[in-house]
Amino acid sequence: MNRHLVLLLFIVLLAINANAQAPAGAAAAHVAAAKAAARQDYAGVLNLCEQPASGQRAAPAAQQANAPAQRTIPPASQWYAEPAKIFDNLYFIGSKDVSAWAITTSDGIILIDSLYEYSVEEQIANGLKKMGLDPTKIKYVVVTHGHGDHYLGSKFLQDRYGAHIVLSEADWNFMANDRNAAQLKPKKDMVATEGQKLTLGDTTLTLYVTPGHTPGTVSLVFPVKDGTQRHLAAMWGGVGFNFQRTPQAFKTYAASARRFQDIVAKAGVDVHLTNHSGQDKTLDKIAALKSRKPGGSHPFFVGNEAMKRFMTVVSECADAQYTWLTTSAN
Repeated sequence: MNRHLVLLLFIVLLAINANAQAPAGAAAAHVAAAKAAARQDYAGVLNLCEQPASGQRAAPAAQQANAPAQRTIPPASQWYAEPAKIFDNLYFIGSKDVSAWAITTSDGIILIDSLYEYSVEEQIANGLKKMGLDPTKIKYVVVTHGHGDHYLGSKFLQDRYGAHIVLSEADWNFMANDRNAAQLKPKKDMVATEGQKLTLGDTTLTLYVTPGHTPGTVSLVFPVKDGTQRHLAAMWGGVGFNFQRTPQAFKTYAASARRFQDIVAKAGVDVHLTNHSGQDKTLDKIAALKSRKPGGSHPFFVGNEAMKRFMTVVSECADAQYTWLTTSAN
């Protein structure tokens, strides 16, 4: 074979090999960045960075988090968690896995998420009573996204207490078309919009529409009080990648995550809340809070850097999934 032809073939093979390794290296870099940001406190979300098995990279999404209409209701021992006071104006009223929060104001209560229809009365209504609060004072329920574990309790709160239910327009539509029975869903009520200020009494929540986890996931920023100290809390409204796994879906998720990271950085958010306890060790923090000594550090006060690190984890994992997916498609 001609020496020049051999050299040309060698160069071509090197280029092909380099091109094949580049996407894999890019994905690995995103995973490494996510792991560095996660440390120990956010290790619970690193499963987002797991590489899909060969042949499954471009597969349809896993089952949506909202359950089929015909399902078995688990016993309370599997989901019940004791309510807890977190800050002077914030209470945990969620279950072992799915979280719900109550913000008290001078003119009533705002809830974040509403759990399942089978747990809402025990966890939220009775949980508020255990905390010395009146569930009839619930004025708004901000539903972070239209998956059943976060919205199915809303109808009970709407019917029993006349609470206003708040979702983005996209997720009102998403919820309307899911697999849950229509009689389990709340009547369409308030629509959350980008940058909306939801004020009740002396407290204002700022809502951001951050599509990704669902078409219209809502993330929030709001003030909390700890004695004379004032803090700013935030919640990324939907973490998991249980959606149709397309390049555009991951691109949208990552873009929303980076935008919200910029929002919390500029606002100086220093308290991070989640809507699933395993994402930030919520229940461990509650246990630590019970043994907190007067003047001691607050387990939920994590600082702005920690909140930014969490957003780095989810955005970098989304970028890694995008890279794997687009690599498999080429």
